[in-house]
Amino acid sequence: MQGQIIKISSNRHIVYSNGKKYNTIPRGKFRKEKLIPKVGDYVRFNDKTLVIEEILPRKNTFNRPMVSNIDRAFIITSLVNPDFSLGLLDKFIAHMELNNVDVVICLTKTDLIKEQTYEKIKELMVYYTNIGYKVITNKALDQIKNLIKDNTNVFIGQTGAGKSTLLNKLNPNWNLKTGEVSLALGRGRHTTRNVELYEFLDGKVLDTPGFSALDFSIYKKEDIKYAFKEFSNYTCPFKDCFHTKEKECSIKKAVDEGKIIKSRYDSYLKFYEEAIK
Repeated sequence: MQGQIIKISSNRHIVYSNGKKYNTIPRGKFRKEKLIPKVGDYVRFNDKTLVIEEILPRKNTFNRPMVSNIDRAFIITSLVNPDFSLGLLDKFIAHMELNNVDVVICLTKTDLIKEQTYEKIKELMVYYTNIGYKVITNKALDQIKNLIKDNTNVFIGQTGAGKSTLLNKLNPNWNLKTGEVSLALGRGRHTTRNVELYEFLDGKVLDTPGFSALDFSIYKKEDIKYAFKEFSNYTCPFKDCFHTKEKECSIKKAVDEGKIIKSRYDSYLKFYEEAIK
């Protein structure tokens, strides 16, 4: 049979298939092959022996948290407490881009800042919209519900950015306390690194303790430019341009001309330096 791992606890792997949950274990060869099953994995399993026999090809995979096959990330972006940070926003976006995850930028606490400040942020968000990202606020509940539909989703962002508040609005039955991460009723705050996948609003939502591995040391330097989708609109004179110190670089020229905002380019340079050679 084929199903999807929705929870892992110790060596027990809960697989959901055809409306039923199966308490399975992975076959021993996975350990020898150093292949670790993750929440979100699609698998083939024997419904009689309850052994996972094969992990199907992954769309993407993450190690912290141990999840796979994410379709869409809602980046919950607070405008105050914690303060708005373009650098952090770019960091989340870059990691999602490098793992083929669709990005939605969701602004929160828009009513807690001065109108003049909010207007400046909205001007910046026009740039992100123009390069291909959806930008919404946490008040656009119907739009968020439509975006969740038919996708495996994750909500990520700084602690205190408003993830729990938003999830409560989407489903009041969860009744999460401010500062909580867990989606599961009655489970309280996360005390482990467990991850669970829930059916929600005709889609799925991953409940995780958060993405804690947001450094770029796992990537090669030449990969970082692919995390900035607007760079693909420009062609440099030579193929292996890293857009750092090269003369006649089209990306640097676009920054000088204001076609690429400087904060994005600064983020690129920072992530490039963090990446392995």
